[in-house]
Amino acid sequence: MASKAIRKIVHIDEEKCNGCGFCVPSCAEGALQIIGDKVRIVSETYCDGLGACLGECPEGAIAIEERAAPEFDEAATNIHLKEREGAKAPPPQQAVNQRSMLSQWPVQLTLVAPGAPFFKGSDMALAADCVPFAYHGFHTDFLKDRTLLVACPKLDDFQAHLTKLTEVLIRSAPKSLLVITMEVPCCSGLVYMAKEAIKQSGQDIPVNTVTISVKGEVLTVA
Repeated sequence: MASKAIRKIVHIDEEKCNGCGFCVPSCAEGALQIIGDKVRIVSETYCDGLGACLGECPEGAIAIEERAAPEFDEAATNIHLKEREGAKAPPPQQAVNQRSMLSQWPVQLTLVAPGAPFFKGSDMALAADCVPFAYHGFHTDFLKDRTLLVACPKLDDFQAHLTKLTEVLIRSAPKSLLVITMEVPCCSGLVYMAKEAIKQSGQDIPVNTVTISVKGEVLTVA
């Protein structure tokens, strides 16, 4: 067991933490992770105590405290980061040559026309704004052969989106709807929006859901 010493280390107030995950990417050491519905320290040996994550928490749930904790282990942290990153990202020229699966424009729910011909009878995907940035295989795994709608249930006008989505479903009668969200709690509103829009539209549309982690991994498929 690693010896402990009095040092500065991050403390997360679980009463205040809402699991939004804004702090996770700011931790260069990978010490923070959403576990359950809260952000937690994966290992105290990965936390350097410098507090780069402090300013990212909208709830003020993160603080630096001084207490007995295992020393920061830079070597173990580097191994942890390499394991988390997995395969090395492809060179930029390879990414440029990858074919887009996008079949229509616009994609933002606010901007689309409910009666657009490309929606009619299509297999449709409704994705949270952050999903295409977090999940590297978004085009090939989720977008291929589907039309796309993009929305944010937290930052956008939820009621306006619900009204628009309902109208889209009524006028297009899609064959299916795939809802893709992030693991952060606010994203669950997109699944609720989709199911409520289907209910209000009176359509019998099969719904599947996929949840992506803030690390870009597929967590659940339903």
